Amino acid sequence: MTSRILRPARAGHTARPRSAALLGARLPLVAAAVVAAGLCAACGPSSETVGSAAPTTASASAQALAAAAPSASASASTEASPSASASPSASATAGASSSPTPSRTQSGSAAPKPARTSAAPAPARVPGPGYDSSADAQKQIDAALAAAKADGRTVLLDFGANWCGNCKAADKVFAQPQTAAILGASYHLVKIDIGGNSSANSALLRKYSPSGGTYTMPVLVVVNSSGKVRTDTHATGNPSLTAEGINAFLRKWAS
Repeated sequence: MTSRILRPARAGHTARPRSAALLGARLPLVAAAVVAAGLCAACGPSSETVGSAAPTTASASAQALAAAAPSASASASTEASPSASASPSASATAGASSSPTPSRTQSGSAAPKPARTSAAPAPARVPGPGYDSSADAQKQIDAALAAAKADGRTVLLDFGANWCGNCKAADKVFAQPQTAAILGASYHLVKIDIGGNSSANSALLRKYSPSGGTYTMPVLVVVNSSGKVRTDTHATGNPSLTAEGINAFLRKWAS
């Protein structure tokens, strides 16, 4: 290239005008040269050859990526491990919650037993009409008291005689179905003959009806299972010897 020397302008000398096209063509070259000079001054001279700059940069980038990879993998494993460790627990929880709870019936527990219904005891035997003078009255009373303790019934002592008209009237009422049902459900009836010469039976009368005096037969004495007298018709007076009267008397003292 041919260099041109710029001469200082002389006084009174007018420079020749240059064409605008020539200035426009040179300005980019000048600007590029100025920029290049500024870059070299700022960065300083390089100790590496021009051809080794690119590999050095690529190598440094590769080393940085390699160094960053373990950290990234460690972070990823650290972040992923709670999820991975939580997964078995979650599956175990899901398995535990999904497993059916065995019912009592499956576990072999016995089925509930039906409630027991206490059957009503069989009706007590009701003696027939009349009085047995040969019977052991004390033994019959003892048996009646033992039965009353077992089944909760009450004992009814009937002191009378076979020749007594009122006693016969009472026997007819005792034989009626309704009265017999009351007697069988609630009483153990013992009939004791006091119309003969049995001193033992007369003693039993005085034991259970101690007020003495003249007795109007039949004498009906209600006794509980312990042998305690609850009522004595010799002291209170006999009920009407009809079905209505005797049934009312029996129902009153049944409980």
